[in-house]
Amino acid sequence: MLSPFGIDSSENNKLEVSFQFTQPIPAESGSTEKVEPILNTVTSSSISNAINLVNSYLGKSINLSHCKVIIISEKLAMQGISEEIYTLINDTQIRPSTNIIVSKCTAKYYLTETKPEMENLISKYYETFTASSKFVGYMPNATIGNFFNSLSSNTCEPYAILGGINKEQQKNTNEFNSQKDYTIKASESSIQGENNAENIGVAVFKNDKLVGELNGLETISFLNIRNDLNRFLISIPDPSDENNYLDIYMSPVNKVKIKIDTSTTTPYIKLKFKLSGRIYSISENTKNLSTNSLAMISDSCNKYLETIFLEYLYTTSKNLKSDINALGNYALSNFFTTTDFENYNWLENYQNAFFDVEVDSSVKSGMLLTGN
Repeated sequence: MLSPFGIDSSENNKLEVSFQFTQPIPAESGSTEKVEPILNTVTSSSISNAINLVNSYLGKSINLSHCKVIIISEKLAMQGISEEIYTLINDTQIRPSTNIIVSKCTAKYYLTETKPEMENLISKYYETFTASSKFVGYMPNATIGNFFNSLSSNTCEPYAILGGINKEQQKNTNEFNSQKDYTIKASESSIQGENNAENIGVAVFKNDKLVGELNGLETISFLNIRNDLNRFLISIPDPSDENNYLDIYMSPVNKVKIKIDTSTTTPYIKLKFKLSGRIYSISENTKNLSTNSLAMISDSCNKYLETIFLEYLYTTSKNLKSDINALGNYALSNFFTTTDFENYNWLENYQNAFFDVEVDSSVKSGMLLTGN
């Protein structure tokens, strides 16, 4: 069974395509035994020709309907991948729900170093690995169907999961002490384990070309604006102790409210978030969590998130110049006709945007620590 396949750039405008297959588990070995996947790589002028060559080599016809993930190397993504996306979406076997990963290393190396620890079959891992996107927020559920729609749209830009290889034993662990856990991207975490592949962050595209990367915290902002996150953990400054941080689990109370003024070519975008939170970890020196203390924590949370969301939005508009948030869908309602919207040229004017962010959060204690 074909699990994922990876696409790398090669010399002379050719592609290097790597196919990973799951070996069937022998009946006599038992279902708990891990089976190493098979990896075949071919250099070809196109994805279709690569598939034909592998079919000839295997003596079988590859069924792409079982493919859960497509990995594209960062090098190829920076050159532009519209041809590859259109070819894949035109294949009736490729499901629109297939995830896309942009790997900071070669796609082949990413596949070789992916070694799931909690699954016997690698195909099972690829079926469920995006499940954490809803309750962690460090990566999106980015599908080829969504990428194609965004590539064809004039209201938003495409994005993909950011992947990479992390071999912690090759790093100095001291480098992680100076930053918060959620400011990392793929290939930067301090996790040690058998599986060297990790997916943290978003690969940002302008049209079909990779233009930047988002870290874990920026990905949380991205998913909040898109209403694709159920809950997330953040560390905010403790208002009663400037040397301490509070870990708080936040959950959206309702969808973000977005209003856009397009009366000029400088869009004014206002976003209002309503969130609830619970304190998960505090220090022994934290003051008793009275009603006043919780109000101060809520206020600190509001200011912190407003800053984080604003910094993220200006990063997408001023630095990356890419509306991966699909804010253009909200701007569209301001125009009487599609032609009027096209003449406004939203995807180019997005870089001129200004933002106003309001966060209303209500933080409660972790139930056990409550003052009088």
